[in-house]
Amino acid sequence: MDISAGIKASLAGRYASALFDLASENGKVTPVESDLETLSAALAESADLAALTTNPELSRDAQGAAMAAVAKKLKLSTLTMNFLGVLAANRRLGKLPGIISAFKAIAAAQRGEINATVTSAHPLSDEQLATLKHKLTARQGRTVMLTASVDPDLLGGLVVTIGSQRIDASIRTRLNSLAQSMKA
Repeated sequence: MDISAGIKASLAGRYASALFDLASENGKVTPVESDLETLSAALAESADLAALTTNPELSRDAQGAAMAAVAKKLKLSTLTMNFLGVLAANRRLGKLPGIISAFKAIAAAQRGEINATVTSAHPLSDEQLATLKHKLTARQGRTVMLTASVDPDLLGGLVVTIGSQRIDASIRTRLNSLAQSMKA
């Protein structure tokens, strides 16, 4: 499967692509993706861990040793641990969030999935999310992985974002359009 040139062009994308290739060769894409999700959650939870990855005062060895301890504590796979060691040695731990995001995009593309976000004024039920996912999958021709969020400012309706495509069916947008047409 062709991976977006935009992903491959970025530094984070090149590291993610290399990790994906290694994981794919070893049949470990799913465990590595799971490791990266665990690591992403740990980075979001711990300000100290996030600071560790971006602190220029720490030596490469100190960062590598600290990340090895974190990887052991989080029970990450050997491949992921080694990858974190390479990032520390190359002073690229600060790029970790971008690398994780790029890896997820590459893995999703490989599986024929596409990520979409839906924002609504009120939380959607599981049934509504399932129906929306089914309709978007039929429309896109690929499996849609849906992430839901709530924004009360929408007043009602939905805003669905799939890649660079946005479907805005919110009441706020309709009211803004009406107000603009009344001004003209």
